[in-house]
Amino acid sequence: MNKLTRRAFNTSVIPRDLAAVTHIDHAAEVAPASLGLNADAVGGIWNSVERLYRTGVHPGMQLCLRYRGDVVLHRAIGHAHGNGPRDRRNAPRVAMTTDTPICYFSASKAVTALLMHILAEQGRINLLDPVSHYCPEFARNGKGTITIHQVLSHRGGIPAIPRETPLETLWDRDAIWKILCDAVPVEVDGSKLAYHAITGGFVLQRVLETVTGESIEAFLDRHIRQPLGMQWFTYGIRREKLSELASNYATGPNPVFPVSWVLRRALGGDMATIETVVNDPQFQETVVPAANLCGTAEEMSRFFQMMLNGGEWHGQRICQPETIRRAVQQFGSPQIDRTLMIPMRFSAGFMLGGNPVGLWGPDSREAFGHVGLINKFCWADPSRDISVSLVNTGLPIVAHHLPALARFLWSVGRQFPRHPGEARRVVA
Repeated sequence: MNKLTRRAFNTSVIPRDLAAVTHIDHAAEVAPASLGLNADAVGGIWNSVERLYRTGVHPGMQLCLRYRGDVVLHRAIGHAHGNGPRDRRNAPRVAMTTDTPICYFSASKAVTALLMHILAEQGRINLLDPVSHYCPEFARNGKGTITIHQVLSHRGGIPAIPRETPLETLWDRDAIWKILCDAVPVEVDGSKLAYHAITGGFVLQRVLETVTGESIEAFLDRHIRQPLGMQWFTYGIRREKLSELASNYATGPNPVFPVSWVLRRALGGDMATIETVVNDPQFQETVVPAANLCGTAEEMSRFFQMMLNGGEWHGQRICQPETIRRAVQQFGSPQIDRTLMIPMRFSAGFMLGGNPVGLWGPDSREAFGHVGLINKFCWADPSRDISVSLVNTGLPIVAHHLPALARFLWSVGRQFPRHPGEARRVVA
């Protein structure tokens, strides 16, 4: 891709030799043949990642894919810093490795949702209770009947913060909570699906912290991060570790109407503004439960593998199998999401797949997971016994990379045939 083309498509520089910017964790990867897999076919999945990388919209990428609990692919490609579309030619380039933390953005919602299901398992909340049962101030302006379950399933009636809200409000827990309590809902009966990009996480956080008397960070650490042995997997990053967090880059053509309108409706800004905010140390250090969990592809794959295991990880019980089932069961019929303006299937916290083709590839009705700022795909498919996490540092919306992204999803779905009986064994 020449300089003019890169400028037109707003992409990073792609090295001729991809091997020079590829990191493979050979110690973690299990030989495909030992699992009854075709090595060439597994290699084809990585080839599809390389094709996606060659589009230039993702300066750095990580992939972790588990099959039957074993790691089949654990790799990284590109750079964590220094190779964005607007970085100087002489900017120092820092290699992306499998240990580099990346912000998951909205894939954070899946983890925050499971925390709420764990809280319900403990008998400390009922997901069908109104939010105001635990936080009475939330009832203002007619929101007294909105339930926790509605918030989890993006039917809570408060899909966005007011447009005039300064972005720095996100760093002030009390200020954002007051705005949400004062908000006038678009509806309160849960009948309309409208993706809650930021708001729902703050509501769930307030309920959890009110009920437990501890921070959501501490609850996450005690119930998921430590039992699963995570190195990262925290909301935000400690100040002394900020330099290790991968940078994010607005790539691809600048969105135009109607995509730009949807973007502002969901996130409250254009891509240049969003890039500035997500690379701001204030965002990176704070807690945004719906949007700034940070970790590696392997750690998110580990989380979803625990869910495939029915809430168990290496002999430790994280939650009960019934809790996993309740977390991923479909709620409501598929609808056009009034924020995203596309048809969606949701559970109380997870994006669900579909047949014959869904968000997680072909024949993926049993699959559940969450995307992060459009291009991070983290999911599990019980019918294939796989947990997959593809995370990256580009923030393209509608760009030339979409066929390559679709090809990656297709290659995963075709390599691992469905075994519906396995879905019942793994999750039930």
